[in-house]
Amino acid sequence: MDTSASLLSDREPSELGDKPPAVVPRRYLLAFILTTCCFSMWGFANDLTNPLVKVFKEVFQISNTQSSLVQFAFYSGYFTMALPAAFFIRRFSYKGAIMVGFALYAVGALMSIPASLNTNFWIFIAGFYVLTFGLAFLETSCNPYILAMGPAETATRRLNLAQAFNPIGSLTGMIVASLLIAPSLNIGSFRDAVENRDPAAVQYLQAEYPDGLPDFATEFGALDSAASAGLKNMKATAPEEFLAIQTHDLAVVRTPYVAIAAVALAFLVLFAVAKMPDFRQPEPDAPFFEVVGRLLARPNFREGVIAQAFYVGAQITCWTFVIHYGMEQVGLTLAQAQNWNIAAMVIFLISRFICTFLMHYVSAGRLLALFAIAAVGFTLGAILLPGKTGLICLVLVSACMSLMFPTIYGIALKDLPEEEAKLGSAGLIMAIVGGAVLPLMQGKFIDELGVRSSFYLPLICFVVIALFGIRTFTKFERPTVTANH
Repeated sequence: MDTSASLLSDREPSELGDKPPAVVPRRYLLAFILTTCCFSMWGFANDLTNPLVKVFKEVFQISNTQSSLVQFAFYSGYFTMALPAAFFIRRFSYKGAIMVGFALYAVGALMSIPASLNTNFWIFIAGFYVLTFGLAFLETSCNPYILAMGPAETATRRLNLAQAFNPIGSLTGMIVASLLIAPSLNIGSFRDAVENRDPAAVQYLQAEYPDGLPDFATEFGALDSAASAGLKNMKATAPEEFLAIQTHDLAVVRTPYVAIAAVALAFLVLFAVAKMPDFRQPEPDAPFFEVVGRLLARPNFREGVIAQAFYVGAQITCWTFVIHYGMEQVGLTLAQAQNWNIAAMVIFLISRFICTFLMHYVSAGRLLALFAIAAVGFTLGAILLPGKTGLICLVLVSACMSLMFPTIYGIALKDLPEEEAKLGSAGLIMAIVGGAVLPLMQGKFIDELGVRSSFYLPLICFVVIALFGIRTFTKFERPTVTANH
């Protein structure tokens, strides 16, 4: 059954005349609202986790490369579970997949309890991995579910509208990290003590700075390096004192994950009792490999999966390492650097609504190309311009990223029959593995080359996305010319 044909029959009576088709038909409004809430849920998890890369580096005294395993575990869970989620949807329903997603989300979040009580980094890693099993179920089901809730002509705009609420969850996660987690961390208090030259902290730095501490106000990165060195020496010479810091800070980290687990379980119950539309076709889907073969024969899908992998990698590196950039290049505290991350998310949120409006006038491919080229320019600014100017450029990259995920998604799945869209969605969610691989690479680059030079990695990603946008409006969106006989 062709989804585009079936969706035309779902139009409201007023949509069948001269009026443009509705973005969200009235019959699907409640289902659209409930499903859109899910977008906020995975946004919260994504951006609550990003600052933990820096936090865990200090709390567990590990390298940037090792701390980047937080993102590797988080986003590799998508790759692991996206295809099983698609099989589940083929066998059961979008609604059932969403409920499984919330259950796994809650289990993964609750693993923060044994992880924090045992001060065990690897249980945290396992918890993030399981948590994203749930997010993979949610994203694999919610994105095509939203596409199906109305006419094919407005599918990409509808997905952009739903995705516009994802940053609300992300912003909430950032605010929790900035206002509740960061100010409560003892590693932050120790950093403040080093900055104020408190003897209780300076005693752990005498070996590194025999001639006295540097001028933290003029030497970018010096305070961050000194605080890390002090914590390392405390762990070696005063392990009980360091363990007390670990225990306290991991309890702070645990609290929001327990809370979000309760919210996920509440949503599971809500979806269990809600009446949701069922877009299952009466006849069974074609065999798996036959559907995969048809998908791979579509260049917009193949190239869309590649572009999505590069996009997610760029997004996660920009949002994760803005913390490092602010602390090392501008001398900000963790909470101050996180405030810049919040500013980036506010810009992202505003820009996504603007882009949804612009798509009424500008084709998706052309807009994608323009914004990706702008992202290349801002990323170059973050690399080449010093201090706060570079940080401002890095934050402005978020304005360019706002439309990328849903637009690439919509282009890749454009005009696909439902049975192809289910597996196609899984392929695009598997592409989120870019968010696992690229932060790990960038963590290594930060250790070896420094934080500014590491942003050449997302720059390359934006070049790839720009090329996909150009390909889209020059080839995939080009109208077909029919010869007259």
